[in-house]
Amino acid sequence: MIQNLWSLGLVVVVAALTFLLGYVGSRRANTTPDFLVARRAIPATRNAAAISGEYLSAASFLGVAGLVLKDGIDALWYPIGFTAGYLALMLFVAAPLRRSGAYTLPDFAEARLGSTSLRRVCTFFVICIGVLYLVPQLQSAGLTLNTITGLPAWLGGAVVTVIVVVNVLGGGMRAITLVQAFQYWGKLFAIAAPTFVLFAVFLGGPGNGARSVDEAGVLRFHEAVTVTTAEQVRVQVVVPMELSATGQVNGGRADGDVYWTPGTYTIGKGTVLRFEQDSPVPVVDDSPTDNESWLTPQAGGLGGLFETYSLIFATFLGTMGLPHVLVRFYTNPDGKAARRTALHVLYLLGLFYIFPTVLGVVSRLYLPQLLVTGKTDAAVLVLPYTMQPNLLGQVLGAIVAAGAFAAFLSTSSGLVVSVAGVVSTDILPGKVRDFRWATVLTGAVAIGLALLLPRADASLTVAMSFALAASTFCPLLVLGIWWRGLTWVGAVAGLVVGGGLVIGSQAVTVVSSYTGGWAPSVFSMPALVTVPASFLTMVMISRLTGRRRPEDVSQILLRLHAPDPLGFMRDREQRPAPEPEPAGDRRDPPAPWG
Repeated sequence: MIQNLWSLGLVVVVAALTFLLGYVGSRRANTTPDFLVARRAIPATRNAAAISGEYLSAASFLGVAGLVLKDGIDALWYPIGFTAGYLALMLFVAAPLRRSGAYTLPDFAEARLGSTSLRRVCTFFVICIGVLYLVPQLQSAGLTLNTITGLPAWLGGAVVTVIVVVNVLGGGMRAITLVQAFQYWGKLFAIAAPTFVLFAVFLGGPGNGARSVDEAGVLRFHEAVTVTTAEQVRVQVVVPMELSATGQVNGGRADGDVYWTPGTYTIGKGTVLRFEQDSPVPVVDDSPTDNESWLTPQAGGLGGLFETYSLIFATFLGTMGLPHVLVRFYTNPDGKAARRTALHVLYLLGLFYIFPTVLGVVSRLYLPQLLVTGKTDAAVLVLPYTMQPNLLGQVLGAIVAAGAFAAFLSTSSGLVVSVAGVVSTDILPGKVRDFRWATVLTGAVAIGLALLLPRADASLTVAMSFALAASTFCPLLVLGIWWRGLTWVGAVAGLVVGGGLVIGSQAVTVVSSYTGGWAPSVFSMPALVTVPASFLTMVMISRLTGRRRPEDVSQILLRLHAPDPLGFMRDREQRPAPEPEPAGDRRDPPAPWG
């Protein structure tokens, strides 16, 4: 109970600070530019902290450590890709995108290629990416609240949704910028402080956890453990073992002592497994079964190699296409500040990702039971109490829980702003009132899907969002900024091909998860196929439709690439949206540049 009070107390403090900072940031927010791009007046250093706070989501705070625990050295490509993507963004996209003067990605696409049809397609994919990215944030919030208090998982997602929606309603981008900048430093402290303390404890006297690996490299329980599965799971057994099981095993009823030979076993939901001390650890299917495989890169053969390169494509190129990340670069005063912001983000992310990686390695020694259920995202939350079952562990666990909620709040805020901004300007008339209605609608859809869809590893779900971004907006931005031959017909074709392949792959993966896991890895990690397909489609169709090239392409590209002091940069006009609005009022069509 004390543990719950510590955790709940700090979570409440984080929520209260979020409301307070959101209120401070929203006091002067009353126009559409305030809500969409914070009047384009955010300094580079503050914007970098806000981007980092927004970017470090559940996949970073919980998922990275969980994947290192489960998959070993191959999981390091996640933090590497999440960080390195900003190098490509800084070099190829940040400054020209800011000089475009646009407010949203669909706004940029229409201004660059002069097509309302392209704008509508972009709007669809912005919503898809935003919702697909938002769902794991809310599900992970539920996991966190359930882990630290035992309360229903749906409650965590609902709490985060309410806080985010209220904050965004108050001031949009202007309200959340200060919140996200503060939350980056809060998350850094929440992950760094426990890592330093727990790693010092491990070096000073690791105890039983250090003897949980035998001479053959097989993990063994260092004490008697009881595991209850929250849902059906498939596990691998490599060493014959005895255990006690109550529930469903391989479709049959088990109640008492059982003997497992090497092979794969399907454990039903709610099954209770009791392991004796020194029993080998059954590992969730498709994960390394011994330490040698865990420490060896590409142990999965050709399929594992494909997944790794597909992950690199998705994370490295997907960052350039994430709407909630790109919209923050519209808030910089000019292109130089946008590029400097991306450089600062590289430093901040690189510093952060050191800590979950260390926690993932230490968790393998102290939390082998999580490998049985596959719920390794909980490792960061459980590790402090496991290593230090005293007041110190309670305090460290509370700090981690507060940092996790900060991660959910900051990322969810950015996603809601980006999706609501596009919905309000491209589907609704575009007034401040419409932005607020779009905010409520986005939050309702996201929490509904989070409750209905099955929960997967946060990093894997987010990686699919990166794959969709890499296969749609990355080609559009790179070719739109650097190739004068792009046409709106080619852009639409590339978006439909790349995005359609990723969405289709996701649908196949979901169906496969319910029908025996028959889908190969190309469907769960499709970026190695879908990104080149999107690029090639855009280039080929654009060459076939060269007559559709905008007549003013030279002037547009000059504005994108000319140095800021030359004065070519012009923001697209946005009419202020005073409230209340007269009946029948409609948003004016987007004004041309200049």
